[in-house]
Amino acid sequence: MKKERKKFSFAEFYNKFGVVTILVIVFIVASVLSPNFLKLTNLTNVLRQIVVVTVIGCGATFVLITAQINIAYDSLIACIGCTACIAMVGTKNLLAAVIAGVALGALIGYFYGFCVTKFSMPGFIVGLAIDTIASGAILLATNGNPVSQLGAFTVIGQGHIFGVIPISVVIMFGVLILSYIILNKTCFGRKVYAVGGNRTAAIASGIDADKVIRTVYVYDGIMTAIAAIIFMSRLSSGQPSAGVGYAFDAITAVVVGGVSIYGGTGNVMGTIVGAAIVGILNNLMNLKNVTSYWQDIISGIVILLAVLMDVMTKRASANAIKKAMADRTEKASA
Repeated sequence: MKKERKKFSFAEFYNKFGVVTILVIVFIVASVLSPNFLKLTNLTNVLRQIVVVTVIGCGATFVLITAQINIAYDSLIACIGCTACIAMVGTKNLLAAVIAGVALGALIGYFYGFCVTKFSMPGFIVGLAIDTIASGAILLATNGNPVSQLGAFTVIGQGHIFGVIPISVVIMFGVLILSYIILNKTCFGRKVYAVGGNRTAAIASGIDADKVIRTVYVYDGIMTAIAAIIFMSRLSSGQPSAGVGYAFDAITAVVVGGVSIYGGTGNVMGTIVGAAIVGILNNLMNLKNVTSYWQDIISGIVILLAVLMDVMTKRASANAIKKAMADRTEKASA
């Protein structure tokens, strides 16, 4: 008896290879359109440029998998990054500055998660409020002036190991490995997927969904703090109005990387691929001297297409499951 030939499933193919395929296509197109793209200095620049987006994206991956969202990254980068710079100027101690930034990030993340879980407030609305508060608070604290004379603080974003490997890139891969282990190799990671996939079923199985969501927001806050410290270190000063656009780039990278906006699916490996796609597109547009207006339009189209692909693959997967169950029922009744 011959086995039935398995039909091609676009949803299954896209879930497995879609993001990597897009990265390869974008890389080839960039290589063809700009002869400067493949230069080592430019590729190194692209890698350094995606560090902040990738680190934020690792936290955003956890948040989106639980079917939540954080839209306050822009102001949080400025607020947390400048706070770390202020601590550096005040203490002259790099470790104290980093701890101050990370602690503030964790505290804001907990507050975000507390509002979402305790008061059932939509994450989008909480994000709008925190974004405004963080922006106003850091402008008030600095009077809108940059925080300078950072000393050793700049080594995080500008230093190299053995004079070759950027420290920021090492931190990025360290964050990726940590996030991968937590999400894929721990009990907490399984709870994150369970809460995002079906919160009601997760609660029924004994999972404290609210605690998981609060913890995820704390982790997201820590990742945002690390990204903010790298960003301000790279600028050599604390800029209270910097960080605009990183929320969009990070969420775009995560969604393009295959994390579903509906929760329950995705991984950090897809996130770095998504960040690379966003980084290459931005780099290519800069190399081709595309105006910022067109860059905004293209970025918007990219995230629309990413969400469309997410919706289409979800629908195709659901239809495939329904068809398989119907065929099984039909065979059982025959």
